[in-house]
Amino acid sequence: MKIGILGAGNWGTTLAIMLSDKADVNLWTIEKIEGRENTKYLPGYKIPDKVNITYDFDDAIDSCSIIILAVPSQVMRDVAKLLYKKTNAVLLCVSKGLEKTTLKRMSEVLFEETGVPEDNICVLAGPSIAREVIRGVPTSCVCACKNKENAKLVQSILNSKTFRVYTGSDVIGAELGGALKNIIAIAAGICDGLGLGANTKGALLTRGIREIIRLGVVMGANTDTFAGLSGIGDLITTSFSTDSRNHKVGELIGKGYPMEYVRDKMVEVAEGIDTTSAAVELSERYNVSMPITQEVYEVLFNKKSPLTAIEALMARELKPENL
Repeated sequence: MKIGILGAGNWGTTLAIMLSDKADVNLWTIEKIEGRENTKYLPGYKIPDKVNITYDFDDAIDSCSIIILAVPSQVMRDVAKLLYKKTNAVLLCVSKGLEKTTLKRMSEVLFEETGVPEDNICVLAGPSIAREVIRGVPTSCVCACKNKENAKLVQSILNSKTFRVYTGSDVIGAELGGALKNIIAIAAGICDGLGLGANTKGALLTRGIREIIRLGVVMGANTDTFAGLSGIGDLITTSFSTDSRNHKVGELIGKGYPMEYVRDKMVEVAEGIDTTSAAVELSERYNVSMPITQEVYEVLFNKKSPLTAIEALMARELKPENL
């Protein structure tokens, strides 16, 4: 089997290394990789000689049965346009975000721009910090697709003794869980940056998943999905891991650094920043209450003090827990 991977960040590079023993892998990048080591995004790990590192897009996708899209969500549409009517492959999106301008999920962007049927578009979601995966830390994810056979195909090629893959059909839930948890992870990082305790973080994650469920259900997702790997599983990992970009954003803000500094500090894209903006718009469109998301937005984009944001959340009108 031949697999094309579009994007050589830490996740795309990790997948290329992982899959090199199972398939012929093409890794497409626009940034030069010297000495077969991606020193910018995944230092310390050699890309096997059998992986074809290419800077030619058409070469990367030629004759591939599966094409993995591992580019940041805000450039996904530009990359998807390059695929237009060039492939019959199964597309697997591993990026977790919402398009800021259209508020769309990545599978929607791929469907609109590639000419590939919805049944051939899969998404990978769940707690999967790339630097842990590449070290062989036991990890579990879910591949969601409307076509069960395509989900099983991805499952069979990705599954290994340290990387367990489940299948699912709730593409909407898997994508929204993967994208929206980044907002809560930023909030968790802020709590850690402020030096707050486990009580705060436990409540934050619990109320955060409630917000995600509220929006997800009105957008067509299955409630049960958010109790799984792409929901609470990914939320917990991203909110606690020191390798989480979104947690790092929040932590720096909690320590008092301005947003401009935080953006400059990040080597890779923290998807939660732009997703916060998109989620606020979606909450207004669907008339869904998302107070944590709203306060994260105010901190990120309107320079609201994190402590003032926390005070606002604690002072909200009292209500039953299930609302």
